[in-house]
Amino acid sequence: MSTAQDTPGAHGGDHRFESIAAIRQSLADVDYLADDGIAGVVYLADRLDKPVLVEGPAGTGKTELAKSVARLTGARLVRLQCYEGLDESKALYEWNYKKQLLRIQADAGQSWDKLEEDIFAEDFLLTRPLLEAIRSPEPVVLLVDEVDRVELETEALLLEVLSEYQVSIPELGTVRATTIPMVFLTSNNTRELSEALKRRCLFLHLDYPDVERERAIVEARVPGISAQLADQVARIVRSIRSLDLKKHPSVSETLDWARTLVVLGIETVDATVAVGTLNILLKYRSDIEKAAKELAGLDAPS
Repeated sequence: MSTAQDTPGAHGGDHRFESIAAIRQSLADVDYLADDGIAGVVYLADRLDKPVLVEGPAGTGKTELAKSVARLTGARLVRLQCYEGLDESKALYEWNYKKQLLRIQADAGQSWDKLEEDIFAEDFLLTRPLLEAIRSPEPVVLLVDEVDRVELETEALLLEVLSEYQVSIPELGTVRATTIPMVFLTSNNTRELSEALKRRCLFLHLDYPDVERERAIVEARVPGISAQLADQVARIVRSIRSLDLKKHPSVSETLDWARTLVVLGIETVDATVAVGTLNILLKYRSDIEKAAKELAGLDAPS
């Protein structure tokens, strides 16, 4: 297996972005509306070859940021979806045991040394997302989604890979990245991540957008919506998020609601319309009942 140059600066000093302002504009071109804080972290991640840990409530655009960076750079997105029980064989690599067994049966007359050399070769290696990102000769954006859902052992594995951008495979040797991937780790902050992982990463907290930014997101992502309706949607969602709910509406749910209103031909939102479509925004009965009381006196704009 081929190895690469030393890890630091493995993309040869060629940076993907010229400036923070250029990143904001490029993200806007792919319909991701970033502020200077978001764009600044992406810029530093590129310049410093450091992963970005993006924390915040579910549905605030953490995953979409990684996808948008991949789109604007033309890089391939490699995604590792984390879950409880994720281990090295699903995150990094494993051997194709069935194929190895067939080879052993077919070559039963060979010595074990020869068989071992044959079955631990490239043809029998099953590449998982982390190794796939490290091995790629082309630009890659690696998305490690919901990293807070894995156990500490798997978190330690991630730290090892992301510290050196290399993977050791005992049977084949060390694989070093030829091109440093841009790495985004997302967390809903359901548990505290290790200090070691946090030190390795740049930190970005994404909260729900303010009214002006959410209105702009709605206008950018919902074809055919009027400026007036986009403004109403953003303001009503903002008021609903101020309530004590089991789950506040995410930005994606805001967009679903806005699309619903457009499909229904609604130009202005009054109490009847808002309460009648709350099931698009909210997914718990208790939340819908609380929001319905809040919106019962909503007046349609003149």
